Amino acid sequence: MTHSFDKHYWDETWSGERAPAMSSGDPNPHLINEVGSIAAGTALDAGCGAGAEAIWLATQGWEVTGVDVADAALGYAKDRAAAAGVSDRVRWVQADLSTWEPDTRYDLVTTHYAHPAMGQLDFYERIASWVAPGGMLIIVGHLHHHRHDSDTHPPAAASATAATITDRLDSAIWEVITAEEAHRSVIGPGGHPNTIDDVVVRAARQP
Repeated sequence: MTHSFDKHYWDETWSGERAPAMSSGDPNPHLINEVGSIAAGTALDAGCGAGAEAIWLATQGWEVTGVDVADAALGYAKDRAAAAGVSDRVRWVQADLSTWEPDTRYDLVTTHYAHPAMGQLDFYERIASWVAPGGMLIIVGHLHHHRHDSDTHPPAAASATAATITDRLDSAIWEVITAEEAHRSVIGPGGHPNTIDDVVVRAARQP
């Protein structure tokens, strides 16, 4: 099935039966691994959903802006931030990332499986432009498969490879630190094991 990934799609998703499970997830392990000992500063989580990553960053001392198109997702995020005691360190913005422009640049821009209503690689290139000089870009996305089974893989339009992402990063501006395709096992609905195929890119912008 082809999705437009527009506001209507995401509002329906975050108001549907999957929402409680989606809103209770842990922060992405790739983000935790890639941030490592980077000194905290300002961060943008593009397509923050229920805020797991934005809230984790806030607990690590970052001043975070979380942006998502779905009001319902941000409702979950605000409640989770309050429960974690970091509401004062996170600003939530309801906006369409295919058209929204931040009024500043960030020390860290990150995204985790976000699919706005635009081309996936165009989206990654767009958010890269929001990284401040000397800052960091961390992308975690769905790995592109040549065959796409709707039950097991995301649609091609919502996936990428490490090479297709890094090809969009000008080597005169970016130092690619991580460019990998990873596979991890998680427990899915009903206690069934599931394998998630990820693409992970971390790049440092020149000062």
